[in-house]
Amino acid sequence: MPGVSMNKVIKKYGDVQVIHGIDLEIDDGEFCVFVGPSGCGKSTLLRMVAGLEETTEGQMHIGERNVTKLDPSDRGVAMVFQTYALYPHMTVKENMGFGLKMNGHPKPEIEEKVAEASRILKLDEYLSRKPAALSGGQRQRVSIGRAIVRGPDVFLFDEPLSNLDAELRVEMRVEIARLHKEIGATMIYVTHDQVEAMTLADKIVVLRLGNIEQVGAPMDLYRDPDNKFVAGFIGSPAMNFMDGKVVDGGVEIPNIGMTVPAPIATAYKGHDVIAGLRPEHLSIDPKGDALTVDLTESLGGVSYAYLSGATGEKLVVEERGDDRVSEGDKVGLSFEPERMYLFDAKTEQRIRG
Repeated sequence: MPGVSMNKVIKKYGDVQVIHGIDLEIDDGEFCVFVGPSGCGKSTLLRMVAGLEETTEGQMHIGERNVTKLDPSDRGVAMVFQTYALYPHMTVKENMGFGLKMNGHPKPEIEEKVAEASRILKLDEYLSRKPAALSGGQRQRVSIGRAIVRGPDVFLFDEPLSNLDAELRVEMRVEIARLHKEIGATMIYVTHDQVEAMTLADKIVVLRLGNIEQVGAPMDLYRDPDNKFVAGFIGSPAMNFMDGKVVDGGVEIPNIGMTVPAPIATAYKGHDVIAGLRPEHLSIDPKGDALTVDLTESLGGVSYAYLSGATGEKLVVEERGDDRVSEGDKVGLSFEPERMYLFDAKTEQRIRG
């Protein structure tokens, strides 16, 4: 399957620029997820790939073809939307084959392609039903099936699970991951849910305000973020951030009453920094008293303790095992210094060794 290439892609609405010179390579057969907060430009960028939004400047390629000025129907893409957009008076089978029928494909070909899509998505027993008789997850599978029968070069998903409840979201994530493995197509998927991004993607593109903040494999972004934004966006619960200052001997963090050894910070002596620690890298020290437990969330095998310090900064700590803190407890923290991330307080860029 062809990949997708973007070269200095820009999108403007009048004088307002919303996509700022994106350069991106998505390899053949890759599952690429655009992720970021509302308004970051992820859906706009996806619609530019589809041809539903005009590319103001730059070039868009699918495989070897320059599709920048092509109509959506000529790009070889199929899009699955957040809303199912099924025809209510048609059966599942008719919905899936309707696009091919309108394009004049012969009936035997339509039958064959619908049957194959139905097999992949396990829809055989629902082919004679109409959308009203289906669950939300089944309707979304029909929507995906309609895309499959077109045989596109690239599949585009625009927050396809947003309308589903929590259990169905998990089920459909598994279905989409299995679909990608089975058909091996290039897929671009938009979501604001970083859990979906982490579980589905070969490659994640983190967007903010129409710019790419970082591109990489899910665990690479998790373990090695380039800046505070990516560090805070990737991971659930989010990374904890604390104000600090580089002093002799390391980084002084007033919120937890500690000076943490940090050899990489020596060149920044006297500078303000931001220290980052993930909840799973922190441990409760019952002998300390610098922090107060405001709330605990018990999820069974794991719980999260929400702490506050004297300066008002909030921290989240992951706890496992049977001995866990309670609301109102006074505690301290411990952690391995090498687990700490440091960011420049002004630029929010990562300080690396």
